[in-house]
Amino acid sequence: MEFIKKILGIVWLILAAIAAYFCIVQFGFPKFQTGHQEDLVFGIIIVFILTPIISIGLGVFGYFALTGEFDESKM
Repeated sequence: MEFIKKILGIVWLILAAIAAYFCIVQFGFPKFQTGHQEDLVFGIIIVFILTPIISIGLGVFGYFALTGEFDESKM
């Protein structure tokens, strides 16, 4: 079970990087280039608020799973 937790930690770290990429490159920056007020506000919310919450949350969870913070022996 501990091996599965470590593998899933790597998966969560990869998902954090993918989520950061998609939030910034696919959803955030294209909204800045349209020139519309509502797109600019949405782009700012995506890039500066949601992207750090999503990617840091996934990254911290993956880091803890990878380093063994959720092991049965530590509880």
